[in-house]
Amino acid sequence: MLTTGATSGIGLATAVEMAKRGWCSVGSARSDAKAELLRQAAAEAGVEVDTVLFDVADAAACERAITEVVARHGRLDGLVNNAGYSATGAIEEVSDDEARALLETMVIAPARLARLALPVMRLSGGGTIVNISSIYGRVTTPLSGWYQAAKHALEGWSDALRMEVAAEGIRVVLVEPGGFKTNIWEEFDRDTDGREGSRYEAAYKRARQTIGLSAPFMGRPESCAGVIAHALETRSPRARYLVGADAFVIAAVSQVAPTSVIDRISRIVIGL
Repeated sequence: MLTTGATSGIGLATAVEMAKRGWCSVGSARSDAKAELLRQAAAEAGVEVDTVLFDVADAAACERAITEVVARHGRLDGLVNNAGYSATGAIEEVSDDEARALLETMVIAPARLARLALPVMRLSGGGTIVNISSIYGRVTTPLSGWYQAAKHALEGWSDALRMEVAAEGIRVVLVEPGGFKTNIWEEFDRDTDGREGSRYEAAYKRARQTIGLSAPFMGRPESCAGVIAHALETRSPRARYLVGADAFVIAAVSQVAPTSVIDRISRIVIGL
């Protein structure tokens, strides 16, 4: 099985967890230096994780990577599309190039990898594709609209693909984490640092403060990896798995509260 974005956070935890469970686990990295981080983490856990080097945003590299994994291991029973990054910015402050890069990495790339994996899975009689979405694949908040747009799009094509390939024994699953202790929050800080002088500067600062207050309550990536492992191993996975207490609360509130109320709360929290 292949996990993309496996050098930190949920991706790293998943690659190691699957190796612990006896799977032939392969993790992707964009450089050998980053791949070494995964190999070291696996060694510390007493397991071995293979690595493959490629950038998911490079179409030719994706094709080579799937070919390489199959050549090494003979099959591909699981694909975890985890690679991605945070993107913080009010809609009017995100350029076309920034938006395209985000959509390439977090929407087009996982669809491409799924497309490349499908013929291999069919030869083996089935398999599972797990797409790492977010609670933001269900709801939307200010200042990260393009990130949420990408997650909404990921969920849309995942739902379609799930129905298209179900008869062939191929399962497509969405995992929707809430807040977890990963590098994504460092990316958030970098993004907001780059927005100094913005008309939304005060709101960015409020958002950072809110995240800082919630940080002690965020989950560990290993708990999310356990859910992903379950989705890969069960014969009848659910279409969606919410992960984290905050994700369950947000999902529940979004189903019962009027949009105007949710909008108002979101604006009050970050001072818009």
